[in-house]
Amino acid sequence: MGMELLPAAFLFEYCFDCRYVAEIPLSSGDRLLDLPSACRVDGLVRMTGRQPFAEVALAWNERGLGFQVAVRGKDRAAVADARHPRSSDGALLWIDTRDARTSHRASRYCHCFYFLPTGGGSHRDEPACGQLKISRALADAPLCRPEHIAFAVTPQTGGYILEAFLPAEVLHGFDPETNRRLGFFYVVKDAELGEQTLSVGPEFPYWDDPSLWSVLNLRS
Repeated sequence: MGMELLPAAFLFEYCFDCRYVAEIPLSSGDRLLDLPSACRVDGLVRMTGRQPFAEVALAWNERGLGFQVAVRGKDRAAVADARHPRSSDGALLWIDTRDARTSHRASRYCHCFYFLPTGGGSHRDEPACGQLKISRALADAPLCRPEHIAFAVTPQTGGYILEAFLPAEVLHGFDPETNRRLGFFYVVKDAELGEQTLSVGPEFPYWDDPSLWSVLNLRS
């Protein structure tokens, strides 16, 4: 009887560097972060034989964490609804400020944030962001209000750029002076282009199992 092979991304523990950028969020100009290519986190999508459609970048400083996603290659407009962020076009980011990835259930230090290029506002046509509870969690992280997150969307030909700055106040346990290793995972969803994850795909429950997340190393 044959045995189904595990995907390569599941077989190793991965650590990604997150660079220090003192100036974010930006106080002038059209962009909130405008992170350089050196801040990109490529993930492991190519190990699955698929080509990424989104460029993901992260950076940090003492005030918080920056997250940037550039989606390209679209022919149709994004489709999203802030009432159903998990199934909308956009990005989801999971952060564990204590990197306790030995447990299959989230702790109060585990957070899930969503960022949508549209789907918010009274007419469901404005950008939207916020925080979600993680199912099966042993304890919930404090939920922030959407206005506590700095968020911007820049439309582009064939796609868009999402930029968010998560201040330390919305990241329960964020303390880079004593802990430079965070657990993290992301997924970028698009009804037209598919689903791009940091490592494993939906065959594994990355949405509520921190042991499947990778390490984000905060570099000076």
